[in-house]
Amino acid sequence: MALCRHGLTEANKKRAYLGWTDSPLCHQPSPLVTTYEGYFTSDLGRCVSTLQAFFPEVEPIQMSELREMHFGDFEGCTFDDLKDNEAYNQWLNHYKDAATPNGESFQQFVRRIDRGWLKMIREVKNNHWQRSFIVTHAGVIRHLLARFAPDERAYWDWNVSHDFYYELLFLKKAFEKGDRAFSLKKVSI
Repeated sequence: MALCRHGLTEANKKRAYLGWTDSPLCHQPSPLVTTYEGYFTSDLGRCVSTLQAFFPEVEPIQMSELREMHFGDFEGCTFDDLKDNEAYNQWLNHYKDAATPNGESFQQFVRRIDRGWLKMIREVKNNHWQRSFIVTHAGVIRHLLARFAPDERAYWDWNVSHDFYYELLFLKKAFEKGDRAFSLKKVSI
């Protein structure tokens, strides 16, 4: 299972919180010279556009479960915009317990991702795919790596960039049971 972050957006350049709000890509990525059997993407435009640029001939499965966290009132704002906001500071200091105003909590976010992962496992199993490519968001990838990478690391310990993607390699039974991968590889784009 390859986990790839969408291409760089205008909002990413400003370091704004970009959850369910969309922002155009700064440039179209070049096609990748590798193939997979299954293709999944968040249903947000920046992910769909990235996957279509990488693999112009495929029709991906779009999944709302692969969306970034919904940042609610913080959507589109930067740290400088929010640094004096009490609700923001409360959320930063207690991100696993506090929800963003009019957004979702970390627990709601990871439960949604986990539901999406189970759907992908079923799709991969039903189609007998050996290799699948997922274009999604940094927070989603961090959660999946924290949960399935062979070396256990905390959520914030994972570097997720626009310049590379991760490939998780699973034994078939481990994949189907939701166990950790046996190998992790970082692939430059």
